[in-house]
Amino acid sequence: MSVVINTNYAATVASNNLATSSAMLQKSLNRLSSGSKIVNPSDDAGGLAVSLKLSAAASRSAATGNNIGNAVSFLQTQDGALKVAGDILGRMSELKTLYGDVTKTTGDQANYNTEFTALQSELTAISSEKFNGKSLFGTSTLAVSVTEDGSTSSAITLAAADLTSTASGGVGVVTANTTSTSLGAITLTNITDALETVATMRAANGAGQSRLGFASSLLTTNQTNLQAANSRIVDVDVAQESTQLARWNTLVQAGTSMLAQANGSAQTALKLLQ
Repeated sequence: MSVVINTNYAATVASNNLATSSAMLQKSLNRLSSGSKIVNPSDDAGGLAVSLKLSAAASRSAATGNNIGNAVSFLQTQDGALKVAGDILGRMSELKTLYGDVTKTTGDQANYNTEFTALQSELTAISSEKFNGKSLFGTSTLAVSVTEDGSTSSAITLAAADLTSTASGGVGVVTANTTSTSLGAITLTNITDALETVATMRAANGAGQSRLGFASSLLTTNQTNLQAANSRIVDVDVAQESTQLARWNTLVQAGTSMLAQANGSAQTALKLLQ
């Protein structure tokens, strides 16, 4: 090997190796300190793009889960109102039976009718109940999105609960029969038909809550899987990266030592000139 002064090939190679080792050591330190494999976009440009999409989908899943929870709360509030409406109708039917007692005087019947009238007012009030400004009862159905992509094809439609409906042969809950007719004029059939309507509405309400519950479970599972998929892309394996850190740390120390020796090798030329 030639002995030269102007070009120290060994030192150049050692310097390059040291620079590479130092850069990799810095990258390993960055990964371990941030907990992410992708510290800079250049680390994995394609993986970063996929990660952004998966992360956004997971966030939308969480938001959709909140929406489902609110829909369940809406149905629970609605069912509570329906339960009270059913209790009122049950009391109305009891009052109608007591009203028909032949031993009751006109004054007794008037007293029963007073309570009946008060219950009519309360039944009407229930029909205007709201949840966060949204009417609990009406003719419109509600479509609840249960997927993070907002697909309408998989949305759950909640049946309308209209307490003032006169559909099905005029059978409703808040109708002329139950809210503006005296106890003497109303028939027991009017009240029992209204009770049947409330029972049907509560059944539909329960079915909606059940389906939303299963949809929420599926959404939670999907969200977990999205987070796991994203983790495989961006999260650093601490055990593996710690091993790499030890490797690059050793190479930096060795490279520094070898660069020092390579720089000192030029001193050989001076001995030949003495």
